[in-house]
Amino acid sequence: MAESKVRKTAAPVVKAVAKPRKPESRLAMVRRARKINRELTELYPYAHPELDFDNPFQLLVATVLSAQTTDLRVNQTTPGLFAKYPTPQDMAAANPEELEEILRPTGFFRAKAKSLLGLSAALRDRFDGEVPGRLEDLVTLPGVGRKTANVVLGNAFGVPGITVDTHFGRLARRFGWTPELEPEKVEAAVAEIFPKSEWTMLSHRVVFHGRRVCHSRKPACGACAIAPLCPSYGEGETDPEKAKKLLKYELGGQPGQRLRPPAHYPGQAAAAAAAAATATATGTAVSDARSTSGATSGQEAGA
Repeated sequence: MAESKVRKTAAPVVKAVAKPRKPESRLAMVRRARKINRELTELYPYAHPELDFDNPFQLLVATVLSAQTTDLRVNQTTPGLFAKYPTPQDMAAANPEELEEILRPTGFFRAKAKSLLGLSAALRDRFDGEVPGRLEDLVTLPGVGRKTANVVLGNAFGVPGITVDTHFGRLARRFGWTPELEPEKVEAAVAEIFPKSEWTMLSHRVVFHGRRVCHSRKPACGACAIAPLCPSYGEGETDPEKAKKLLKYELGGQPGQRLRPPAHYPGQAAAAAAAAATATATGTAVSDARSTSGATSGQEAGA
């Protein structure tokens, strides 16, 4: 009896602890990273910039406006913007208040209007009204950093570049490509893993995956084609059915972010009516704000 009692009470409760992963060599990481890129190529053969544009100036402006807002919101705003200011010369001569009103839906509209006026004047005065095709020139423009410059170079000039936005940085760390947090350091680390010819499309594929599957707060691990190659598998929902419900845009059966997506895009275009509704709402808000003394002060931070 005593022995039986001891056996029943002696075994302590032990919590399950995940086994530490084996250290990965540099060569193994590079091979895995390149395999992830191949998998993403098959998953998103239609990957593309999700900003509507017809020329380098439009892409430059749209990319500046995309800070702290969605590409869809930018795409809903730029048709009216470019209809009124189609060239750098036109935008440089814009009335600041009128420009701010157009940009209001994108948030931080005063700062963005200031950047657009500054970069348009710089293009007019220093580059003969043309967007330069060199990174060292682009980053001298107001409101233009390496991320924006690489977007423009890669998609308007065919010059390879890695675009490190919040999605790219997050996935580069989750994939184990780099532990770096600063965008420039992430860019440098990833550039050493992949051939230069892959940089622009790699950026699109990784950003696509970050927006559709590998979300910031709740990644859809159970519906992820990269799961077998991802050291961060399990950070999100692993149940396949529950994970499917987390998929966004075309993978979730929803419209994309572009009003004018490329012909090979398998999803739906964003409704053009959304742009009109936004414009109408914006006009009403501006009119109401103007009718109230001081109502426009401090709006940028809360937009």
